Amino acid sequence: MKARSGATGGSGPNIGQCANRTDEALTKADFEAHAAFRYALRQFLSFSEAAARSEGMSPQQYQALLAIQGFPGRDEVTVGELAERLQLKHHSVVELVDRMEAQNLVTRRPDPADRRQVFVELTDRGVERVRAVMGKNRTKLRELQLHILDFVTTLDK
Repeated sequence: MKARSGATGGSGPNIGQCANRTDEALTKADFEAHAAFRYALRQFLSFSEAAARSEGMSPQQYQALLAIQGFPGRDEVTVGELAERLQLKHHSVVELVDRMEAQNLVTRRPDPADRRQVFVELTDRGVERVRAVMGKNRTKLRELQLHILDFVTTLDK
């Protein structure tokens, strides 16, 4: 699957707009904290990918199920909305949804108001799988919580 080029994700940070903070001297402790934070993120992502596989899904399938289940205000998303959430091209998400539908993780239905739009929603099996991985991930995040909080608190110093 190809990542979307140049997309900011709507609510995600736009790196081009981030301030270049040359007025602050970066210390060894800043680099150590940032490296520890990145290490904690890598540990979590590796753990989460293994948890998804242990539930019979690819990491991308888990991310898609999570994006659908966690979509604000609705239990369904359009393919376009899912592509935006996953930062993937539309055709790549169509292929991903095809595979998830074949595994009975999601269903598709046309939008009655606009037949060009297709909604994707989780099946009962999809809900079970995403909940199982999410439960494992929450446990791991609790383990890593102190590393993450340590980094965040160094930003205020």
